[in-house]
Amino acid sequence: MSTNLANLLVVLGPTASGKTHLGVEIARLYGGEILSADSRQVYRGLDLGSGKDLDEYQEIPYHLIDIVEPEAEYSVFHFQRDFFKAYQQIKQRQQLPVMVGGTGLYIDAVTQNYQLHEVPSNQALRNELAELSLEQLQQRLLSVKPEQHNNTDLQVRPRLVRAIEIAESDTAPPQTSPHPEIKPLYLGIRWERAVLRQRITLRLKQRLEQGLVEEVERLHAQGVSYAKLEFYGLEYRLVAQYLQQQLSYNDMFQKLNSQIHQFAKRQDTWFRKMERRGDEIHWLSPENLLLTQAEQVIAPHLSSLNTD
Repeated sequence: MSTNLANLLVVLGPTASGKTHLGVEIARLYGGEILSADSRQVYRGLDLGSGKDLDEYQEIPYHLIDIVEPEAEYSVFHFQRDFFKAYQQIKQRQQLPVMVGGTGLYIDAVTQNYQLHEVPSNQALRNELAELSLEQLQQRLLSVKPEQHNNTDLQVRPRLVRAIEIAESDTAPPQTSPHPEIKPLYLGIRWERAVLRQRITLRLKQRLEQGLVEEVERLHAQGVSYAKLEFYGLEYRLVAQYLQQQLSYNDMFQKLNSQIHQFAKRQDTWFRKMERRGDEIHWLSPENLLLTQAEQVIAPHLSSLNTD
């Protein structure tokens, strides 16, 4: 796809790659605003575990962070709707929209203009599914939707139930989309795998020292069930298991560290899939100044990025 008419800058990369820092530097340089593309940062109170790093932003405006309560249902449909609302407001202010994130599905929902529809909860279906084992739920989902973008949906019961609910919905998507056409300019950060592994482990240790366990304790004390915490991904699921004494602290750390590494690999797989379908990702090397490299890629597209 040609990017000579790009109207959205996308900074992507695996977890712990430094996306937020680069995105903020770009926004500061060009007068931009950040649009987070992270499936967990939308929730208030999910701070350390989702990697919000709010202190990075300083004076830079950001969107799609801390917009719903932890108990709320929030899906890719809601994200797409909220993204386009914020995007159009940024464009009206003639600011540079900078999407930053590692949730490939959320990025694609915008850049590929997915035709989505809202699927309300179906209590009758949930009651029916409550009688099934995890394996039976997996088989049911795969029989309806064999291709899964995220294997987590197959391993965590609440996510599996919600995925079935969406897959079996008979609500038809709209025939036409009111959304503006998005022409993305992709910048990616790519570390050597061994270095990225070190960064992931170091960041996990830092977040535990900063109070990740206490964050999960606080969420549970505020009424977020352990089952709901499982829905929020690796950090919240495994820390919740530790708090329920299902894991020792060391086992929690080792499993969490290993699974975050695996998650980073899945993110990389998604980005390669984007390239296979024809998306050009301008990969930046952390061995040189990221912002300088980014400037060279962005310069030819500034006029279109800053206009409607």
